[in-house]
Amino acid sequence: ATRVLAAELVRLGISGKALIIASPTARRALEPAWRETFQTAGLDYAILYCGGECSCAEIARGKEAACRVSAASIVGAGGGKTLDAARAVAAELELPVACCPTTASSDAPCSALSVVYTEDGVFEKCLFYRRNPDLVLVDSTVIARAPARLLISGMGDALATYFDADATIRAHRNNVAGGLSTIAAAAIAELCYKTLLNDGITAVAAARAGSITPALERIIEANTLLSGLGFESGSLAVAHSVHNGLTAAPETHDRLHGEKVAFGTLVQLVLEGRPRSTVEEAMGFCLSVGLPVTLAELGLQQLTREMAWAIAERAVAAGESAHNEPFEVTAATLMDAIYAADSMGVAFKARVS
Repeated sequence: ATRVLAAELVRLGISGKALIIASPTARRALEPAWRETFQTAGLDYAILYCGGECSCAEIARGKEAACRVSAASIVGAGGGKTLDAARAVAAELELPVACCPTTASSDAPCSALSVVYTEDGVFEKCLFYRRNPDLVLVDSTVIARAPARLLISGMGDALATYFDADATIRAHRNNVAGGLSTIAAAAIAELCYKTLLNDGITAVAAARAGSITPALERIIEANTLLSGLGFESGSLAVAHSVHNGLTAAPETHDRLHGEKVAFGTLVQLVLEGRPRSTVEEAMGFCLSVGLPVTLAELGLQQLTREMAWAIAERAVAAGESAHNEPFEVTAATLMDAIYAADSMGVAFKARVS
């Protein structure tokens, strides 16, 4: 798939110079193919390294580079934050954008939004766009070579899709695009969850071996396409707002997006009063693939009441997705659910080990 990027841009009627916003890993892996295939397609390109966080400063740097080289299109190549930055640059300049994920670590590639962080990794805001990417090109051979932890993180992000959408639909809240959800979106979100349960363990084994198998292909699709369609058409709820709250704790900054979302999903299930069988099914999945079920696994072995309150307050700030639940969510009730989910996770791990 990597070798057809330039040809696909031409097929979509995109011409002129492309600015490729790439992570260092993506450039090392893919630049030889870009050099050959862009020349064959008669297209020119320039490369800009993406330096970590998708921050306002990084977006401004990308915008300046695109203007400097007179870019006619933007290509994002790398992980979720690189793709978020690329989409933000393209949206500000009203240019077409192609997303080429090198990991299946989140549902970012297909989405019409970017998550913006401060320079030191604290969630700041979401930027929403009028349209989705013009092209999403996923190369399974590239993703199979990425660290397995990234695929597992993507499953943590995808784990929330069904429960977030279900809460929003029950609450009759609008989806990310501003409209009501559909039965198609609900079915996609549920299929995402079922795919994780059916294929997660075997996909991780394949990823650790660097092998492409049908199970790995299905998990790549679940992490990117099914989760992407499911969250935008179904919306987000407590799971993702807990992630945003957790970024207020410096100890979690080395944890991946999907790892924090996975724990946020467990918090949501506890807060909603779901049956124990549902909570334990989700916890069992997390344990089976290596996702966190306790605060300690997020670096919060000793979570003080003060920090827990800061996390909960951030998670229920005005405009947060926590308010898509079919009941009122307060900082106090959410803080209780965080501690309760951790307690259940500790007990569950002890019981099954």
